[in-house]
Amino acid sequence: MPTRSSVGPRVFVLDTSVLMHDPAALFRFQEHDIFLPMAVLRALDAGKRGLSEDARNVRQVSRFLDDLLAQANPEAIELGLALVKTTLPGAAAGGRLYFLRQGERYSPRDDDDILAAALQLQKRRPDAAVTLVSKDINLRIQAMVLGLNAEDYYSDQVLDDVDLLYTGSLLVKPDRVIAQSERELEFLAEPGESYPNLCITTEDNRFEGIVHEIHARHARARAVADHRAQGETVWGVHARNPEQNFALNLLLDSEVDFVSLLGAAGTGKTLLALAAGLDQTLETRRYREIVMTRATVPIGEDIGFLPGTEEEKMTPWMGALMDNLEVLAQPDGASRWGQAATQDVLQSRIKIRSLNFMRGRTFLNRYIIVDEAQNLTAKQLKTLITRAGPGTKVVCLGNVAQIDTPYLTATTSGLTYVVDRFRRWPHAGHMTLQRGERSRLADFASESL
Repeated sequence: MPTRSSVGPRVFVLDTSVLMHDPAALFRFQEHDIFLPMAVLRALDAGKRGLSEDARNVRQVSRFLDDLLAQANPEAIELGLALVKTTLPGAAAGGRLYFLRQGERYSPRDDDDILAAALQLQKRRPDAAVTLVSKDINLRIQAMVLGLNAEDYYSDQVLDDVDLLYTGSLLVKPDRVIAQSERELEFLAEPGESYPNLCITTEDNRFEGIVHEIHARHARARAVADHRAQGETVWGVHARNPEQNFALNLLLDSEVDFVSLLGAAGTGKTLLALAAGLDQTLETRRYREIVMTRATVPIGEDIGFLPGTEEEKMTPWMGALMDNLEVLAQPDGASRWGQAATQDVLQSRIKIRSLNFMRGRTFLNRYIIVDEAQNLTAKQLKTLITRAGPGTKVVCLGNVAQIDTPYLTATTSGLTYVVDRFRRWPHAGHMTLQRGERSRLADFASESL
């Protein structure tokens, strides 16, 4: 259900954006009644064509409505269709579905008709609290100006506040340390506080490790390899802070099949992921090749108008890849010709793929990097991650503070969803990178502008 609290009988008018975002929204309002204006049905009909995620969702809504209407006669439709309980996750329907025909003005703008229908319903039902539910913030503003209660759709929200998102790290104070050696740390951990592959740092910074064993009241962490200035490089890249060092350890761990890296621009997410991928593809040969993809906003539309092959179409979206390859393809003392040759070799082992053509594929022994993952929905990320076959590692990169996809927020992003769902899995790791390492100019601009 999308509301945080309920007082008295409530009825909900759903906007098109809610159904396009979550086709199962019809079944997520518990015992409350739902009203669909005819303008919403017209908008759904207009949006059903195409291969985009929105079009697929619209077609799924139509199938749900068709099933509900299959055995209904005009009298039953007038009395409201029973929203039977379903097996959908989070669905607990028990109310009725009505179609709003009153208040229709057939204006050029569907939003105007939706508002008119909701206001008409409010006049007809003075006994109930009528609420317009919409992902469109401007429509909610218009509704509230007209005296109509309006709310966002919360059922797909992973967290109440993005600040509660799992960071992947924990600072252990001295009074919680049970035993410590050079290679291992045992510490007190409250239930629900410690997760597999959680990155641990002691308060005196003398121990950095990753949790590998969890018990009821305590956990054990194994010391990580040092990839900073005095330690081993990864494809010529040094970690510049503890978070980057933890990230490299997770990326290089063969037992960790899924890694998510969050952080602002300049924290080194793409560079670390590429360096670890090249090391394991060209040096240790753990993976056959690197597959890199990212969200193209809008997904499934603009890329079709770009010339060339799939890889050529994706090239304009892969500026971050090219920028980082310039850094990784510069061996010390190499000539300009040597650098160009190195870059050609690296590019030959990196395949750029579009999300549009991922359905039905299976990637074997691949190192998959998903850049700008914050712009993907939970369903899109599920579709992508389930493409992984034996021996494949998936790395998701992103910054939930920079979301470009309409109707997605930091708390509903697919990246937030997978970070929250994967934290309990022993073959997944997460790290939130805090410090910008791009340049002093970029750091100052990020803090001051």
